[in-house]
Amino acid sequence: MSMLAAPEFWLALSQIILINIVLSGDNAVVIALASRSLPSSQQKKAILFGSVGAIVLRIVLTFFAVYLLSLPYLKLAGAALLLWIGVNLLKGEDDEEELEGHSNLAAAIKTIIIADLVMSLDNVIGVAAAAKGNVFLLVVGLGVSIPLIIYGSTIILKLMTRFPVIITAGAALLGWVAGEMAFSDPAIDGWAAAHHNLHLVPPMLCALLVIALGKWLQRRNAAKAPLNEMG
Repeated sequence: MSMLAAPEFWLALSQIILINIVLSGDNAVVIALASRSLPSSQQKKAILFGSVGAIVLRIVLTFFAVYLLSLPYLKLAGAALLLWIGVNLLKGEDDEEELEGHSNLAAAIKTIIIADLVMSLDNVIGVAAAAKGNVFLLVVGLGVSIPLIIYGSTIILKLMTRFPVIITAGAALLGWVAGEMAFSDPAIDGWAAAHHNLHLVPPMLCALLVIALGKWLQRRNAAKAPLNEMG
């Protein structure tokens, strides 16, 4: 297939995989919390079946997102959402879901699927934006990401803690994809075509905006922490 030889294909595929990796940290926590009270013999089953069920639903949602992003103005809204997600990724202090561990395998799988679905809006929008309407690329990207999410999310979570630059790079990538998505919105097709030489400006500005705003909020939260402890 000619598209496999195109650098743009591999760049977009890398973006999809990286977005899934960076945004799956919270999902790993959900999986661990929901299955921690199960007997060890059932924990792997809960993780496998819960993750597969959640990923299937995520794929369905992503296909809908790809269609919706073809409508005017929705890419602009999606770009704004991606910017918000990227800033919050850097800012930290996200509210963690308080999930009870389940001693019942079916209940644990249900909890994993529902919680993952609720928490996966960022993945869905990010992946759909990176795929740019290419269904084959979408399927390949999500397919490659599945084993990474199921088996590697805990390791990735530890790496993100040890090497914060991974989080910064992921947030910047979300900003870059947001800029690309906004520039390709059908509502501004005419203007974008007339100013094609500026097509790299919105992604670069959005990536810088995410890093600057996210880091500023991160420092502000860090400054507030001692005051909260004293209060």
